[in-house]
Amino acid sequence: MDLIQAIVLGIVQGVTEFLPISSTGHVLLVPVLFGWDDPGSGFSAVIQLGTMGAVLAYFRSDLARIAKAWLRGFRQRPHDRAKEWTLGWAIIVGTLPVVVAGLLLEDWIDNESRSVALVGAMLIGVGLLMGLAERWGRGARRIEDSTVQDGLVIGFWQCLALVPGASRSGSTIAGGMLAGLDRASAARFSFLLSVPAVLGSGVYKMVTEGESLVSEGIGLTIVAILVSFVTGYSAVAFLMSYLQRRSLAVFVWYRLVLGGTMLGLLAGGVIAQP
Repeated sequence: MDLIQAIVLGIVQGVTEFLPISSTGHVLLVPVLFGWDDPGSGFSAVIQLGTMGAVLAYFRSDLARIAKAWLRGFRQRPHDRAKEWTLGWAIIVGTLPVVVAGLLLEDWIDNESRSVALVGAMLIGVGLLMGLAERWGRGARRIEDSTVQDGLVIGFWQCLALVPGASRSGSTIAGGMLAGLDRASAARFSFLLSVPAVLGSGVYKMVTEGESLVSEGIGLTIVAILVSFVTGYSAVAFLMSYLQRRSLAVFVWYRLVLGGTMLGLLAGGVIAQP
């Protein structure tokens, strides 16, 4: 990897982590299109720390309020607890499914899952899921009304994000809408839910694959992390504003067109599986 590739992959990661179009899928597909080497699942996981920093910065007030209410709730009687107490538990419980699934499927995720055909299929499949959520799942409940059960249900949807091409935000926003949350609340819950999972995954990969990342060039990895932070912050701010007024339709169509195009190019031999 050289400096230009690190910058490009950092931009791709930052923009696509929050837009519901799959960051992992794009970080895998971009090198295929340009003829670069596959950066690997470890690099893909570690540069997510940049976009996670963007989430922490953008939602710092929400996260601080939830953490304070959750800690304070242990000393309060049930009827005195704030709604953020329940929201905190929803995020914790919602993280458990992806942790278990990630550990059980680690070898498959790191190796067999990195397939252009699989990315194309998941782009289309989750795109259709998002379209169904827009049609059938537009609820009226706000994030303050989230329950622990909501967290668990959306947490299972988050497991789809382990498959390249699915999209963490796409699957969890769709899951939140199907659970009855309004579109903007589903997006906010999606980003808050991503914090422990992505942070844990990035740190885990940094520890377990630190040696290979250093051999590839730790400086370039840091560049990609910094670039993904800047572009990620802009992307999350854009999406939160966009979903206040508009639907997921443009992202649905983008996924369908890109997924279909990638499968067509692969079938035609124009691009090859890395």
